[in-house]
Amino acid sequence: MATLTLTSLGGAGTVTGSKHLVQLGARRILVDCGLFQGLKPLRLKNWEPFPIDPGSLDAVVLTHAHLDHSGYLPRLVREGFRGQVFCSSATADLCELLLLDSAKIQESDAEFANRHGFSKHKPALPLYGTHDAQRALERFRPVAFGASVDLGHGAHLTLRRAGHILGAATAEIRWGGRTVAFSGDLGRYGDPITPEPEPIAVADYLLVESTYGDRKHDPVDPGQALLEVVERTSRRGGTVVIPAFAVGRAQELLYHFWRLKQGGHLGLIPIYLDSPMAIDATGLLCRHPEDHRLSPEDCRDSCAIATYTRDMEDSKALSSNTMPKVIISASGMATGGRVLHHLKTYGPDSRNTVLFAGYQAAGTRGEALVNGAREVKIHGRWVPIRAEIASLPSLSAHADADEILRWLGGFTRPPKRTFIVHGEPQASEALQARISETLGWTCSIAVEDEEQALA
Repeated sequence: MATLTLTSLGGAGTVTGSKHLVQLGARRILVDCGLFQGLKPLRLKNWEPFPIDPGSLDAVVLTHAHLDHSGYLPRLVREGFRGQVFCSSATADLCELLLLDSAKIQESDAEFANRHGFSKHKPALPLYGTHDAQRALERFRPVAFGASVDLGHGAHLTLRRAGHILGAATAEIRWGGRTVAFSGDLGRYGDPITPEPEPIAVADYLLVESTYGDRKHDPVDPGQALLEVVERTSRRGGTVVIPAFAVGRAQELLYHFWRLKQGGHLGLIPIYLDSPMAIDATGLLCRHPEDHRLSPEDCRDSCAIATYTRDMEDSKALSSNTMPKVIISASGMATGGRVLHHLKTYGPDSRNTVLFAGYQAAGTRGEALVNGAREVKIHGRWVPIRAEIASLPSLSAHADADEILRWLGGFTRPPKRTFIVHGEPQASEALQARISETLGWTCSIAVEDEEQALA
């Protein structure tokens, strides 16, 4: 009888590029298909030949839409994948936004680099284009939470709510007489928008994320912290620029600013949402009421708190507007998108503030600035940063170490083995030690490309 095996092709030893291969004989299922982001050696891995023939994959399962879990799909299809992509309905809708936007940004960045001559490659090429993203989206098959879905060849999938962002799921795959569970990215308990992570009762093997496996989130009230940042910046006559993930973080920020305005705070300080994708994702929030906690009225009102700047000319006009304001713009780790133009405009002025509202992966501009960098390279040129740099990790959509342990407490018996994934080494090691000491489970840190037999 064939042995069920597990191999992490990404998301092992790092918080990015999540790809986990489950194989039984010649049959293969890939759980998540993310882009590597952050440090240049990681980004270069996106250009390497895929470790297996993409055409040999029978199916892909997505836990959620963020690009570090979904963003390699267009390349996978371009290289020969012809199976179906299983995910929640909201994840499918969000991926339509994210993958098309990712393709557009890559095409635009390649064109910009060629026009200005700052790429080492002649010509600079995108990893994939819009046509590749469209072909990938044709392979999506949305499935309901809690349903048992036939993946073919005897494999069955169940998705449960993970919190984190709209449509995020944990995944259970039952195959060959064993159950393998994947946490995906776990959300927070008590979040005002996303549902709490649903427990999984039983699994033979478990892969659990460890993004914040070595720390606890500050219990500070996010709304109060936002208020303090905006008020002190406006007193200086400055603007607050918030690099924010277009899916999840942008909508949570709008909610908190809405609550502040409801409470009589911030006066006439305008809020701008300057990201076409974030604008579209905000609209999806109200189209999927079953996937969040807000009432239809609160969802509508919180989404309406900002002025949406969809057109590029409107975005450019924000740079010439000297009045105090808040600009929420993607990307969340300042790796691309419109926020780079705002950093170039507002970063050199000490009256302004750049506020990071979540995890900053190693090697990103966001991580460099949070750690004290006073200049960053944008579009081939070094930009001095004199603005205040602030960080609100309490706004993270990831469970912290205590919350991960709380979720693990939902298992009625220990898995035979738990694999730690999706974390920097220090975070993964801390979570491994805590699970071993607190729960007494057999636990190890996944190693990229190392095959594990699931007996």
